[in-house]
Amino acid sequence: MIHALISGVICFLLSLALGLPILRYLRAQKAGKQISADQPASHQKKAGTPTFGGLMIWAPVLIVTAVAVDWWNHRSILLPLAMIGITGVTGFIDDLGTLQHRRQGGLSWRFKTSFVTVLGIGAAWVLYDQLNVQSINVPWAGHYELGLFYIPIAVATIVATTSAVAITDGLDALAGGTTLIAFIAYGIVAFIQGQEFVATFALIIAGANLGFVWYNSHPALVIMGDTGALALGSSLAVVALMTGHWLLLPVIGIVFVLEALSNIIQIGYFRLSGGRRVFKRAPLHHHFEESGWAETQVVTRAWVLGIAAAMLGVALALAVPE
Repeated sequence: MIHALISGVICFLLSLALGLPILRYLRAQKAGKQISADQPASHQKKAGTPTFGGLMIWAPVLIVTAVAVDWWNHRSILLPLAMIGITGVTGFIDDLGTLQHRRQGGLSWRFKTSFVTVLGIGAAWVLYDQLNVQSINVPWAGHYELGLFYIPIAVATIVATTSAVAITDGLDALAGGTTLIAFIAYGIVAFIQGQEFVATFALIIAGANLGFVWYNSHPALVIMGDTGALALGSSLAVVALMTGHWLLLPVIGIVFVLEALSNIIQIGYFRLSGGRRVFKRAPLHHHFEESGWAETQVVTRAWVLGIAAAMLGVALALAVPE
């Protein structure tokens, strides 16, 4: 665990060090984000804030993982690394379309969901066929092999988690802080299982996230964008699947679940009712803003909920019989 923790700290320092030159470059390139009219009016002051902040996360992760993780003997770590690389590039392309003075817009949700689904199918097959990961761990019940049924579950886990994290990315340090907490929780779970290389990888991502939050804290100097959100969501799902504790993702990632559900409920009810709404604005963090909560209150309370949920998730993981 010492190695995992030190690796996380090194990644934090690297993310912190790379953050300033990346930020300067983004400003020089005028990579300011266009703020959607669907967001609260108070968010318009964020227009022009550089996006592509995810570069501060996955660039240090790729560098530190290449050095700190014995990937030659643990080649399974190449799977979450590949997910980070592919979804990070996809998010980068999407963020290009959301810049100010760009008319074409980013990638559609339909395309991104379809693309992540295809990636999810490939990742699920690797987990099942190459890594022999096909189980579910149930607290107080035990460990069960699912066989081929594991593949659609893994695909659904990857798609749902990636989408939910992307939806959560809407306030300064909201997605960064909550994914940071989730990765620490899964790092602890992986270490308890004896999968130190997975624990190291999870804490490396947590460290990079910590460095990003330094620059993304309110008022944010840089926005994560899908460059970071898609990469974080997909890699969190794969890490959870590799531990066999994917069943605990809705617990450890309760904030992501609530954010995604609020969007689904709002859209569904709007269509069924002919224009009526359940929430003042979706996703949920915007509802709280419209209800009078300060942005920092929403984020801090999300972190508090995320920490409590992570503690419960680790406790439930410990409750699985050997």
